[in-house]
Amino acid sequence: MLSSLAFSPAAMADRVLEVGHDSGAFASVQAAVDAATAGGEAATIRIAAGTWRGVVDVPPDAPALRFIGAGATQTRIVHDHYASRIDPRSGQPFGTYGSATMFVRADDFHAERLTIANDAGPVGQAVALVVDGTRASFRDVHLLGHQDTLYLRKAGTLAWFRDCRVEGTVDYIFGAATALFERCALHSVGDGYITAPSTPPEQAYGFVFRDCTLTAASGVAGVYLGRPWRPHGAAYFVGCRFDAPVLAEGWHDWGKPGNRQTARFAEFGNSGRGSALDGRVSWRLDDSAPPDAVTLMQDWKPFE
Repeated sequence: MLSSLAFSPAAMADRVLEVGHDSGAFASVQAAVDAATAGGEAATIRIAAGTWRGVVDVPPDAPALRFIGAGATQTRIVHDHYASRIDPRSGQPFGTYGSATMFVRADDFHAERLTIANDAGPVGQAVALVVDGTRASFRDVHLLGHQDTLYLRKAGTLAWFRDCRVEGTVDYIFGAATALFERCALHSVGDGYITAPSTPPEQAYGFVFRDCTLTAASGVAGVYLGRPWRPHGAAYFVGCRFDAPVLAEGWHDWGKPGNRQTARFAEFGNSGRGSALDGRVSWRLDDSAPPDAVTLMQDWKPFE
């Protein structure tokens, strides 16, 4: 059995399930997930090019799964639930969590070369991806939405994004996990806040962005790097290129002055038109840079 820290997506190549339009392939992503979960063994699920509409739930008892698409612009997992929409099963609104297109509730999940999107539009909270499990890794994955695109919900969990793209407007990367974003594109499609961490006080780090690029759609007037959803929310931008119209103050306190004493926001060695530190909020941290990837991710190495 693989130990949790030794887990590697490459170790899941033995069992392969195909999602596609050919005879013998699963007709939906969820059908393949259900089969892999019932089988109880780590598996790779290959998803053919096309738009695969519907909610995908990787349940807590799923084995280590690897989703492989045909390309980030070719394989698209899409749905359109949103928080205020009524769930016909319960008669109640889906809520923010329930609005997600895809739920990763199991540990040791990996995805690459695909898109996960919520195309409900600017209708309030409408999540593309929820990650509840720990050691979830993503490479060359596009996460598309408006408000609340990526929900890294649970404290004490780890997530790693490499060469990914995340799009949204308000709080479009949010939650309590420790997450590393390397060489990712963060694209604001409206005025708002890139991050809304809810990091608990006992957790050393929240969201760390290294060598990322911040851009914005035409017509976007200004964006904040983040605001603390909970008082001790933590986010760091390190060596990033700020080509988005980042507002001079950089960070927002969510309208709660007390957050200025507890939030942990910092910037190190960034460049571009939005990176100037003149005018930044006085309560921004000015201390040593965050740890390297090995320290941050507790020696977990999903891309090896």
